[in-house]
Amino acid sequence: MTKKILLIIIVSALMLMLMPLGQPSAEAMENKPETAEVKPWPAIEPYKTGYLQVSGIHNIFYQLGGNRNGKPVMYLHGGPGGGCTPHDFQYFNPEKFNIVLLDQRGCGKSTPYGELKENNTQALVEDVEKLRKHLDLGPVILFGGSWGTTLALAYGETYPQNVKGMILRGIFTAAKQEIDHFYHGGTALFFPEAHEKLTALVEHPQEKNLPAQILEKLQSEDPAVREQYARAWARYEGKVAFLEIPDQVIDNFLKNWKTFAFSLLESYYMANHCFLEEGQLLQNADKLKDIPIILVNGRYDVICPPITAYRLHQKLPRSKLIIVEKAGHSAVEPGIQRELLLAVREFE
Repeated sequence: MTKKILLIIIVSALMLMLMPLGQPSAEAMENKPETAEVKPWPAIEPYKTGYLQVSGIHNIFYQLGGNRNGKPVMYLHGGPGGGCTPHDFQYFNPEKFNIVLLDQRGCGKSTPYGELKENNTQALVEDVEKLRKHLDLGPVILFGGSWGTTLALAYGETYPQNVKGMILRGIFTAAKQEIDHFYHGGTALFFPEAHEKLTALVEHPQEKNLPAQILEKLQSEDPAVREQYARAWARYEGKVAFLEIPDQVIDNFLKNWKTFAFSLLESYYMANHCFLEEGQLLQNADKLKDIPIILVNGRYDVICPPITAYRLHQKLPRSKLIIVEKAGHSAVEPGIQRELLLAVREFE
């Protein structure tokens, strides 16, 4: 028996020596992070489109896609003034979600195009609520990026009882520090040539009122001036939104994009501090304490640096913060897109 036991020990030792170093255990393999590619869902057509009159002036355009009886999710686009695209449906499993895309006041297919009257954050919050009621939806999941996170937070803090969850990318709370960073030198540390091209177009680049100066040009009576500044702003933001993007790609994109409402509305909102009190969204974050929220931010997002997402995460006990390495601001950067698709799965 002793020899037999000794033989078993020797054989076992040899087997261990021959095993590759670093071989993971079964438990480790089960807990290994998923590395398989995560692709957007196939393109779909909306099953319904329409307009909702939300004021004496404004009519907002909306699209519904996916499962009529699925979990309601409202997509809040960026900008302000960005509008929605068919690609926005593709973050969501169409069999499990009732997907609502809405173009905010003055942009996309909403009318009147580029209208600034009765256009402010509080009005947009009420538009989301009016559309939710119009569609007879219960509590909704909010999915927003960049300015869309600002609107989602403002809506959630106003109507927390109507929010089932949030997925937010590139967090922006519209604090003065954040606006100054974007317009007045923060991005210039990383994109000096892009920032210099933009500021070369304004008369007083040293003054910290760049949004107001651009807004003035965008309201010029000369359509050529309006077009020049709309494209200049869109080019600047397009360049700084990515970790790496060739200028030719931006040029091709601008050929097919109506930039005016985007540039006009964004400048208008930023010149007016997004119609929010200083620090309002972070100060009122406790109203969201019971809502599950996933925060996704690029590590090298120079438009919305991850410090804002980090500060918000610290105030939200039910939040999860995901910092995506090797990523900037844009939702279509591979790492960010992957994390957004995975985040949506958690709400299925």
